[in-house]
Amino acid sequence: MPMLTRRARSTQVATGVAVLTAMLVAGCGGGDSGPAATTTKRPAHPVTTTTQPAGDTKPAAVTIDVRDMKFAPGEVTVKVGDTVTWHFTDKAPHTVQGIGDKAMGLNSPIIDKGDWSYTFTAPGTYRYLCSLHPEMRGTVTVQ
Repeated sequence: MPMLTRRARSTQVATGVAVLTAMLVAGCGGGDSGPAATTTKRPAHPVTTTTQPAGDTKPAAVTIDVRDMKFAPGEVTVKVGDTVTWHFTDKAPHTVQGIGDKAMGLNSPIIDKGDWSYTFTAPGTYRYLCSLHPEMRGTVTVQ
């Protein structure tokens, strides 16, 4: 009986250490003071691109087409609070994967067809690639 109790206690301690380690790793950040963005996945549907007139404080929506094994346009500039939508219509599946600490929030699932959006809430340069086709690269500059 004492062996069973000692084994059960060891299992509890190991589980507690594993949970604590997972919490610490999840809490590690890249030095930013807060979350850089929010993401939204939507089902496939037609996409419209809208930009607000100069002086308007409403966020703009920018669309990047993912087709012919490239991101088009490859470079876009937006303002803080703007949403970028990647519209997937290629024959192959793709992802949007951030490169570097600043772009860690850019992390779409593998998508065959449809849209994936990201709202940028901090200024900076966000480089990204398709994790399935690393030669596919793009940049979003947030002002």
